[in-house]
This record gives sequence, C-alpha cells and structure tokens, in this order.
Amino acid sequence: MDSKADRKEAIRKYKERKAPLGAFAISCTATGEVWVGSSRNLEAIRNRHWFALRNGLCTEKPLQEAWNTHGEEKIQYEILEKLDDDVSEFEVADLLKEKRRGWIAKLGARPL
Repeated sequence: MDSKADRKEAIRKYKERKAPLGAFAISCTATGEVWVGSSRNLEAIRNRHWFALRNGLCTEKPLQEAWNTHGEEKIQYEILEKLDDDVSEFEVADLLKEKRRGWIAKLGARPL
C-alpha cells in the first residue's frame, strides 16, 4: 500500500471509532474544589473546557476564578467513569445524567 492509501485508511478508522462516554471531574489542587460533568466524548470535553478557561469564556464562574487565580497547572482533568460501549443510544442521555449526579454526590462537587 502506498502512503496515500495508508492515510485514507487511517482517516476512515478514526471516523469510525466510538468516542468514550462517561463522567469526568475538573479540580483545583490549590483549593480542593471539584466540578463534575458528563459527556458523550470524554476525549473532546477536556479540550472544550480548557479552551473556554484559557479565553475567559467558562460559564462556571468559580472554576474560571480558580483558573485565573491559581493558573492552569493547578487545574486537573480526570475521567471518573466510562460507560460500556454496548449502551444503546436511547439509554445514553439518562445514564450520563445518572452518573453525573452520583459523582457529584459522592465527591461533594459542583455540577458542570
């Protein structure tokens, strides 16, 4: 196979992959504050939040304040739980909400 065919195959595989679903936390190590959310794409949600924080666009004001005060190095992203790949599309939204609520309660976190 030539490199053009290899590239096309790699692109095809990338597009067909399933993004991991689940719950995540963003925490400030300086203050101990924790925010919990859920997402249909745990790989992309971190980038979305970091982009918003870097540009002062985060709608969760206490998180933006923690970022501004303590800096990026004190803010951490963690995947708390991934949903199984075999979850039906009809169940995803309810399961994500359930996981988010459960982790908020368990960690005493704020919702995202």
